[in-house]
Amino acid sequence: MSEERFGEFVLVRRHDHVAELVLDRPKAMNAVSTDMARSIAGACAALAADRDARVVVLTSSHERAFCVGADLKERNSFTDAELVRQRPVARGAYTGVLELPMPTVAAVHGFALGGGFELALSCDVIVADRTAVVGLPEVSVGVIPGGGGTQLLPRRVGAARAAELIFTARRLEAAEAHELGLVDELVDEGQDRDAALGLAARMAANSPVGLRAAKRALRLGHGLDLRAGLEVEDAAWRSVAFSGDRAEGVAAFNDKRAPRWPGE
Repeated sequence: MSEERFGEFVLVRRHDHVAELVLDRPKAMNAVSTDMARSIAGACAALAADRDARVVVLTSSHERAFCVGADLKERNSFTDAELVRQRPVARGAYTGVLELPMPTVAAVHGFALGGGFELALSCDVIVADRTAVVGLPEVSVGVIPGGGGTQLLPRRVGAARAAELIFTARRLEAAEAHELGLVDELVDEGQDRDAALGLAARMAANSPVGLRAAKRALRLGHGLDLRAGLEVEDAAWRSVAFSGDRAEGVAAFNDKRAPRWPGE
């Protein structure tokens, strides 16, 4: 296993074809400062360009928190002009995760609030343990979810449910979050990282070309009418139909052996 650090607060660990992006600011429960946001974006840019990374898992080094959201102590010191300048840096962290071209899995335990939950929502699948507490409480401090929450949450749970959760600013414990679809898989306490890495390893056994194309079709097709969505799917299919991965997958199936994906 190799490691690479991006700034002071983000670490990337390699587990074969699975990359683990670790939020590593434990003294602040992973509150996202300007420096940390810049590091998340930088790590995501590097991973997006890495053809060896087939799946990314987003984890936390803190025992009791995934991420508590924006660093409000830092925000409290900003002038209006500084807040305006910081905004694209903050957005870069969330869009960095959201726009990763490969499948992404969040491993959530403890608090995942505000921007912390938005980082998880930016992933394709959320695995949570029974200590997880999630929510988007931004209106309780005079702002709104600004890391994609107003757009990503209704895509998961529907417009009315998302409105209720955002307008009340309430926190949900793991069982209710799972029941309502805010998280996808609920595991025993302390098992979120192992479960997420195991799920990612199963994904990473498949064609990297196929995985990226399938994610592209899922993301671009969401919200379109069926006819338009099927055109998106057809374009994604054409992008893989003549690839080396497709040729290897068919050959391996016929030879009754595990595929050796060329990744192209």
